[in-house]
Amino acid sequence: MSERPLTGSPPGPPGPSAIGGLSTIEVRWILPGQSNAAIASWFGRFPAWLDSREDAYLLHPVLRGLAVKIRAGQVLEVKEYHGSLGILDAAGRARGRLEFWRKWSFPFGPLGPGEAGPGGWAAVRKRRRMSRFRLVDGRLMADAGERAMGPECGVELTEICSGGETWWSLGFEATGPADLLRSTLEGTVTLMFAQPPPGDAELDLSHCQSYAEWLSRHRVIAAIHPQEGEVSPARQRHDQIPSHDQRRDGRTEITPGRGTPWLT
Repeated sequence: MSERPLTGSPPGPPGPSAIGGLSTIEVRWILPGQSNAAIASWFGRFPAWLDSREDAYLLHPVLRGLAVKIRAGQVLEVKEYHGSLGILDAAGRARGRLEFWRKWSFPFGPLGPGEAGPGGWAAVRKRRRMSRFRLVDGRLMADAGERAMGPECGVELTEICSGGETWWSLGFEATGPADLLRSTLEGTVTLMFAQPPPGDAELDLSHCQSYAEWLSRHRVIAAIHPQEGEVSPARQRHDQIPSHDQRRDGRTEITPGRGTPWLT
């Protein structure tokens, strides 16, 4: 595998403007534990670069349909969920929900290492292997070059650490002209899954989730790391807030078809 280390965001044009935003179609799986050498080898069939960073995600207050994070302590990113485009089935080798998002980025910071902010934020450390598939003359070409403005799909294999827990993730994100987003992502998925992943990789609907949904489900609180014997202000505030999917009258409120607390 061709890999070149990076710190922070990959080189290339700036991200989405604060005015116009950027439309994406995404699918992501997040699984507990560490990915193994077999998964890395499967992913490594294509050129890739390495990226390590820490992001801070807003957990409280819950913002309906929005995901807010501080990326690498330098960029405030706001993503708005626009719904699911249906189920992606990669020849029976993976199943996930296609999600349509729009996101905006704003300069921010910088935050120091481990400074995720006040209570209500969760720090998530990521070590990513990333590949990019560009649509060139009607064909998808894999490379590890600079980010472009045309139709392309980024693919990442990520080691995640948050709240003392370790997870791993496989994610796809298509950007570019709106009418090419879905076909670009689906074409990239076809190329990646032309070879089946290792058998122990459970890339199914039960593990298909965005970072916002994952954090909401698992209540990962890692914004402030307390001293021994102390209670984190973030944890204290979390314990005082009713469950996201439990209404004050005791009834459960769930978005039809998803059951995702942060969307309700």
